[in-house]
Amino acid sequence: MDLYAKIVGFFQTGGEFMYPIAFVMAIGIAISLERFFYLGRQTSANRRDYEKILPLLRQQRMREIQELTSKSKSAVCAIVAEGIARLSHTRRRQDIEYAMEEQLLEVLPHIERRTPYLATFANVSTLLGLLGTVIGLIGAFTAVASADPAEKAALLSKSISVSMNTTAFGLMVAIPLLLLHSMLQTKTSAIVESLEIAQVKFLNLLEDRPERAAAKGAPASAGHAPAKV
Repeated sequence: MDLYAKIVGFFQTGGEFMYPIAFVMAIGIAISLERFFYLGRQTSANRRDYEKILPLLRQQRMREIQELTSKSKSAVCAIVAEGIARLSHTRRRQDIEYAMEEQLLEVLPHIERRTPYLATFANVSTLLGLLGTVIGLIGAFTAVASADPAEKAALLSKSISVSMNTTAFGLMVAIPLLLLHSMLQTKTSAIVESLEIAQVKFLNLLEDRPERAAAKGAPASAGHAPAKV
């Protein structure tokens, strides 16, 4: 109960700039939670689908991969599905790679969205805290100017102490938001890297397809015939 009273008292004595800082904190927490759960779902879905696709790809079972990617909404399935769709028209690695990179560029905004806002909100909360302190100090010096000389020192120190609450609260909001931004940015980068690895793995395993066919006695393609999926 004492802690709650201290928090309420700290908030009330900080002035009107405590409210916009609290609003920024609420938005930052909401974005952090939404991004955390979204990236977690994407990580698990991509890992699950990648583990299903990889053995099928090694066995060149393209039709089964196509059926799997059509049923899933994960990013890795979207990229692989685009590669298989282009594979039905061309066997050139460059063409397939361009198609998969295009799909990757379409997926990235969904993975990276809103996370950069956290760093912006951290800076905004810090600046709001400093602005509240400056305005509080201006008011404090204005009030002290007309006060009794014997009370000026005590009144000034009290006013400065109260106005500094805004800066303290702004920093209390900014530091966790920066930490959350760093953590979510790390998770985002890990997902992007895993998608790039899956793309390269897909392309490399596709290059083994004519060699396997030739090893089994099938007539090797010149490299330009459409692939059967």
